[in-house]
Amino acid sequence: MKFRPLHDRILARRVEEDTKSTGGIIIPDTAQEKPMEGVVVQTGPGARDDNGKLIPLDVKAGDRILFGKWSGTEVKIDGEEYLIMTESDVMGVIETSKLAKKAA
Repeated sequence: MKFRPLHDRILARRVEEDTKSTGGIIIPDTAQEKPMEGVVVQTGPGARDDNGKLIPLDVKAGDRILFGKWSGTEVKIDGEEYLIMTESDVMGVIETSKLAKKAA
């Protein structure tokens, strides 16, 4: 199945967080909070202003984003879980420095 978001909507996949605490304690699934970080899979073309002019989105596929805890709508597409949200639900794009990318 193919999916294409409309208007200013974004299709994102949550990024799974580590299941261990910084002290090394393993956190069970039932005690974990849903991650508020994700990767943009696909975006719509953008929103339209009052004059009908298309305003493109600031995020693009592949961007790592930070969003609110209760943002978006959870959907399953081809057995995989995604979030559909509007661009206004996104708090920001996480940018990694070139030095951090080289170290990884």
